[in-house]
Amino acid sequence: MSSNFPKQFNCQEADLVIRQIQKFNGFFWDRVRKKRMLQLFHQAAHNVPAYKDFLKKNKISPDKIKTLADFRLVPPVTKKNYLTQYPLELLTWKGSDKQTTIFTSTSGSTGQPFYFPRQYQLDWQSSITHELFLTSGTHDLKKPILIIDSFGMGVWIGGLITYKAFELVGQRKEIPLSIITPGINKIEIFKTIKNLTPYFKQIILAGYPPFIKDVIDEAIAQGINLKQLKIRTLFAAEPFSETFREHLAKQAGIKNIFLDTANIYGSADLGTMASETPTSILIRRIAHQHHDIFKQLFSNINKTPTLAQYNPFFINFESENEEIFITGNNTLPLIRYGIGDHGGALTFNEVESLLAKNSVNLISEAKKNHLLHHVYKLPFVYVYERKDFSTTLYGLQVYPEYIREPLLQAPLNKNLTGKFLMETKFDKKHNQYLEINLELQKTRQATERLLKTATQKIMHGLTSKSSEYKELYHHLKKRAIPKLVFWPAEHPLYFKKGVKQKWVQNH
Repeated sequence: MSSNFPKQFNCQEADLVIRQIQKFNGFFWDRVRKKRMLQLFHQAAHNVPAYKDFLKKNKISPDKIKTLADFRLVPPVTKKNYLTQYPLELLTWKGSDKQTTIFTSTSGSTGQPFYFPRQYQLDWQSSITHELFLTSGTHDLKKPILIIDSFGMGVWIGGLITYKAFELVGQRKEIPLSIITPGINKIEIFKTIKNLTPYFKQIILAGYPPFIKDVIDEAIAQGINLKQLKIRTLFAAEPFSETFREHLAKQAGIKNIFLDTANIYGSADLGTMASETPTSILIRRIAHQHHDIFKQLFSNINKTPTLAQYNPFFINFESENEEIFITGNNTLPLIRYGIGDHGGALTFNEVESLLAKNSVNLISEAKKNHLLHHVYKLPFVYVYERKDFSTTLYGLQVYPEYIREPLLQAPLNKNLTGKFLMETKFDKKHNQYLEINLELQKTRQATERLLKTATQKIMHGLTSKSSEYKELYHHLKKRAIPKLVFWPAEHPLYFKKGVKQKWVQNH
């Protein structure tokens, strides 16, 4: 460990946090959750100039917020009502911009980027999640392990925080850990696998779920015998089905899907916020097999969400009407922050009790699946795609705004109404693609020429409005090109007359 390693984030502190996660019960974590939310609220109310002004404008007296019930009356902050309303320095602790920070970018609801600063604390917290994943799997920790970080690199957080988190784990643990960062460049990933696997027989593939699937499928097509390697997979950015998980496990020869796969719920806003654990994967699969449990856990949604656990010392979640609110510390602290995601928050005891009422004993199920030592009694958050807001493709957000402008310009405006509905779909081989349904003008018909022109114009809109999409297209080529489907005017399926247009379809 280097001498300049921050004292407050040393090995002993990390070991303590890991022991707490492994040892303490749900009642402990529920007390921490309630205490930490109130503590951070009062600290921000007195020490963050923008938040102090926000509360004043909303006629909230911090001294009167004493209980969790009081706290829930505090108006949520969002990008629109808070982050874009104040200068960056006023959003930080004590209004100071004289700090060493790392910036990462995210796109807002209009596609405009917001640059979130973070300091060492979030990287260290992320390293706790990554250490748990690393040490809880089936890899032999005494033998070399290669981490292939194939999240997007650049101004986005996924690739950078994954690299930093594993680097910190390597600094404090005596594990022969190596990291390479090819990003979403598949050519470099395949070169890495071919050239380094003589030295590394244990690999962690980290990246967006559909992209990792592409890597695994194409590696097999290139004659790379993945089953000779002990592969584990770490995902982030979007939910996926258990069928998808099983497909990848079969293709890559992953023996234990509970221990050797995990999906992280993270953001540029607050870093690694929650993560799948062996416990949460087990519960999700139980819910998938029992309709009543699924409905009671996840309400009336049709698509299986990511079910993750989080550490209340680091971050906390609430939910109202299926909208998630986050309270977390950063260079830019966020209190009851509406990140725009949908889902819910549950304590460990609530989930365990719900299962028991349906004649499922969680501890017995964990024992049956050899997971007894991996039952963490942390609280849960579940999250699924945003409703009528955006869709995802290979982990990046695709907003309606990217497509609207090209449709309103010549020559497309002579043939199309400008209305559309986009949807992320999977083909029979589980390959992900973007489908865009377009409404024709009355009397107009779909032609090959219209298809070609519309594809070119829409791709220009996507790549010019989103640097992330441009980077994706650079690497995926035709796989990133959306499938266009033309419909007659006022077709009742997507363009019903007199109904407000729905731009995004999320199942």
